[in-house]
Amino acid sequence: MSATLSNRKLQILLNGGVGAMLLAVSVYSTRHFVHTGWPLRHADPLLVGAAAVLYLFAYAFKAWGWQRLFAEGDRPTADALAFAGGAACVGGIALPGRIDDAVRIACVKRFPGTRAGLGTLGLSLLVLGMLDNAALTPLASVAAADAHSWTVRLGFAVVAGAGVLAAVVVALLPKMSGGRHVMRFRLGRWLSSHTHCTRDAWAAWLLVSVSWALRGTAVFLLLNALSMGNSFPLALAFLCASAASAALPIAPAGAATQAGAGAAILIASGVHTTEAIAFSVAAQALVIVTGAAVVLLIAAWHVALRVGPRRRRADAPRVADEPA
Repeated sequence: MSATLSNRKLQILLNGGVGAMLLAVSVYSTRHFVHTGWPLRHADPLLVGAAAVLYLFAYAFKAWGWQRLFAEGDRPTADALAFAGGAACVGGIALPGRIDDAVRIACVKRFPGTRAGLGTLGLSLLVLGMLDNAALTPLASVAAADAHSWTVRLGFAVVAGAGVLAAVVVALLPKMSGGRHVMRFRLGRWLSSHTHCTRDAWAAWLLVSVSWALRGTAVFLLLNALSMGNSFPLALAFLCASAASAALPIAPAGAATQAGAGAAILIASGVHTTEAIAFSVAAQALVIVTGAAVVLLIAAWHVALRVGPRRRRADAPRVADEPA
């Protein structure tokens, strides 16, 4: 059984099957919400489609940023990291908070061609989380400046301050891991050999920031698609609240927690409670469906790469050996 499950072709097929099943569940849930009053029923389809495309590009930029946090010899492919991000997002439908990191590690570790170990993957996720906080700093600052309540403004200020501290830690981590006192310990030597350089950290931060900017623009398009206003600061406030809730160490479910935090910030901004909850559910569902699409596209691509050459070899005419 272990030898069978370690077959890379079987892993691709299993991952694609799981992704297809989760996508089917997402589509069924979407149809249910549409028939029971989900606001996307009255949304502008062009704006909703544009938001979905932006979410797809956001997954790509997030994967490229995550890739820069690995050393050259341990660096996974971008499609492996994008696949892991999509699978973790879809798994957030029912999995508790922080379990999505385990899903990311498992997907990348079992992806064909991955050489990074569990410790390296865990370290990269830790740094990636700090880069997420750093990338949210300008977005949280804009949301804090536009907030109508001092309580909400203080909350966004805390998010922005945490992002600044996270950026400082990421910038100083290569220097600290290479210190003489740290190198005396075995863990310190391992950390020094697997820590990113400062240049890669800046590149990763830039790519992750682009990913969050695309997500903020997608939320802005959804607000316009549902005629809920054209306030870009409100879209950033929704995005920051949803992202900040993901930092909780324990939560009932990742997607549910983020949807609830997003709805709460919309209600605090003056949006009607029913509309706020419906929009938050719709936005989170679109993110999940997009993540499932990423999983399916990457799985289908790898299956096509493996099946195509074999089919061409099988269809090639056999030339009989000529007599000497």
